[in-house]
Amino acid sequence: MELTFLIGRILYGGFFIVMGMNHFTKFAALAGYASSKRVPFPSVAVVVTGLMIVFGGLGIVTGVYVQLAVLFIVIFLFFVSIMMHNFWAVLDEQEKMLQMVHFLKNMALLGAGLMILSIPGPWSYGIF
Repeated sequence: MELTFLIGRILYGGFFIVMGMNHFTKFAALAGYASSKRVPFPSVAVVVTGLMIVFGGLGIVTGVYVQLAVLFIVIFLFFVSIMMHNFWAVLDEQEKMLQMVHFLKNMALLGAGLMILSIPGPWSYGIF
């Protein structure tokens, strides 16, 4: 059971590490998209959210500062879902479906993050 929990942590946290790194490797595209969605200070938002989810993912993978790590991820997912994947405001049916999928995926990831908060620490195979 501990091994499956470790694998799950690596997959869940690793997802956010990779996605957060994309904020830096694909900065111009993400800042442009954020701007198109009327995000205030889009360049700053891309950097801050990238850092939030990289640190959030690292916290989950390592088992360090898990509460703070999950808080970063939950805040990110909530606001990104509302601002960037607002399918209810999209007129084009294909785009609406795509944004709905992203919104629902984010809600599922947010729910998983909240469940992680109920797991007592320290975790097996954590750094500390």
